Amino acid sequence: MRKVIVFGTLVAALGFAGATGAAEVEVKMLNKGTEGVMVFEPALVKINPGDTVKFVAADKGHNVETIDTMVPEGGRTFVGKTNEELAITFDKAGVYGYKCKPHYSMGMVGLVVVGEPGNVDQAKAAAHPGKAKQAFSSLFDKLAATKAAVK
Repeated sequence: MRKVIVFGTLVAALGFAGATGAAEVEVKMLNKGTEGVMVFEPALVKINPGDTVKFVAADKGHNVETIDTMVPEGGRTFVGKTNEELAITFDKAGVYGYKCKPHYSMGMVGLVVVGEPGNVDQAKAAAHPGKAKQAFSSLFDKLAATKAAVK
């Protein structure tokens, strides 16, 4: 019996050790934020592989879903329901573009950057309607500025 308890304790300890290294970042879906109306805050999130982003429906009428042309090869896509929270763990490095489907053309978009992204050029080349094009341009400029500041 003692061997089973020790083994079970060891397995539990290893499981908790692995979980403590991962971070969780919260992104709010808002009608009005510091960056304007119909926004995700923050709209640009930089995380490590294995970290989780929790999208919180702080205001009603929003969802979150990936933009298929802005996901790295082999990366996870997702579609959340309107007015519901969604937590996604990102294991594959890359840039993930996402939108609120009802407010996409109004520019309600964002980027999750996981590790060292290899698909930035592919993600930048994606076409977008209305204000989403300008919003993504601004987000990619912010991403470039953060990389330049690190060097």
